[in-house]
Amino acid sequence: MDYFESDGLRLAYEVRGEGSPILLVHGFASTHEVNWIATSWSRTLVDAGRRVIMADGRGHGASDKPHDPSDYALEAMAGDVIALLDHLGEPGVDLMGYSMGGMVALVAAGLWPERFDRVVAAGVGERLLDKGKDSKAVVDALLTDDLSSIRSPGARLFRTFADQNGQDRQALAACFEAVRADYPVEVLARITRPVLIVAGEMDDQAGPASALAARIPGAQSFTVPKRDHMKTVGDRAYKDAVLKFLAE
Repeated sequence: MDYFESDGLRLAYEVRGEGSPILLVHGFASTHEVNWIATSWSRTLVDAGRRVIMADGRGHGASDKPHDPSDYALEAMAGDVIALLDHLGEPGVDLMGYSMGGMVALVAAGLWPERFDRVVAAGVGERLLDKGKDSKAVVDALLTDDLSSIRSPGARLFRTFADQNGQDRQALAACFEAVRADYPVEVLARITRPVLIVAGEMDDQAGPASALAARIPGAQSFTVPKRDHMKTVGDRAYKDAVLKFLAE
């Protein structure tokens, strides 16, 4: 791993391959290794002739892990994307994020449209537009020492995923509280680059991709058949749709 500085934090990243660059932003409680390498995404893109840039987001993996929810505003995490590009001397790249990473990618594309060519936001959909999302069940599940107290299946899934990846659960609780705040939907209208929204057909966490794409000027959408949130990320149909979009 190599490191760069952003907003006073030391963040880890890795680069693989040669060619036209694409930067990948992982999902909540994941890491670049789990989201992009274990799923063969990095190999797929390297084989397609791409230079693949992957970071561990703040609060995750080998990066610094602040415990204040204010450190995890989507705008701050989008700023980390720009800081990494500046660190590498990259004027512009393609950008792809999954789940929380998809949320970050869309904010980055809206705030800094000149830094991106094509943008893929996957694992997100209509539910991104929901107001008043509740974070308490997941935050409590991340912080408790009594696993039997976790009643929500969704919250238990997040806790299990965090434990499997050896994460700092206090940092993740702060992160989750921040990213569950109302999404800054006003940035969507500011995106000027080509965008592809991807979600699984059975992804109740994301909701339909088409409804979110309709809020972004000129955006396309793709639905991965018969896949939920966890199974979409490594699916071949998702990869094929992205490779086609990037080649257009």
